[in-house]
Amino acid sequence: MDRSLFIAMSGAKQTLLAQASNANNLANAQTTGFKSDLEQFRSMPVFGPGYPTRVYAMAERPGSDMSMGSIQTTGNELDVAIKGEGWFVVEGENGNEAYTRAGNLKITPEGRLLTGSDSAIYGNDGPITLPPAEKITIGSDGTISIVPIGGNASDSVVVDRIKMVKPELKNLEKLGDGLMHTKDGSVPGADANISMVQGALEGSNVNAVSAMVEMIELARNFELQTKVMKNADDNSGVSAKLMQMA
Repeated sequence: MDRSLFIAMSGAKQTLLAQASNANNLANAQTTGFKSDLEQFRSMPVFGPGYPTRVYAMAERPGSDMSMGSIQTTGNELDVAIKGEGWFVVEGENGNEAYTRAGNLKITPEGRLLTGSDSAIYGNDGPITLPPAEKITIGSDGTISIVPIGGNASDSVVVDRIKMVKPELKNLEKLGDGLMHTKDGSVPGADANISMVQGALEGSNVNAVSAMVEMIELARNFELQTKVMKNADDNSGVSAKLMQMA
């Protein structure tokens, strides 16, 4: 009796975890450059003293969907999108390099160039800081040119170049800060073959319809597992009464 109850209970718990991951994907369906998280279920034996006679369901995140989102034109000079493969290099929460496809940039009053989620964008020598400018132009190779305050187009000056890299996708993983990190801690060098487009953004790769369908399926699975737990409890009660009659 305890086997069916244990399996249903663990399945219900893991279904809730999968539902949370799916809900996070759905919530980020409009987030710039977001890569959806994958999830899967598998059966795992319970190891301990004696033989592993119990099995539980386990939900796990094997990785993230690295496919590209659609590129949308915005016309904003601080919006950039990578064409094809590649990643922007930013500063992670731990101070090390991290990677993102989100190119919704902004400039702080101090001149620091950040992403929309406040991660510092890296250039040739670390985080980029820009002087006050009339106009900012970002070339397809990531070169940042500015027209200083009071200047004209002929006074354009190159100040830095956005660092873009192309690490192996199998060596990337998403951590708690929502950014991609290399699994082995390596730092890939800048790739001059990566190009970008100014005035555009890459959207999320979340398929909202698929996420909604999966949410319904997970809800049905949870309901089924709770019914199994209820039946196991009812059967246990009936067995106890039979023993009392004996």
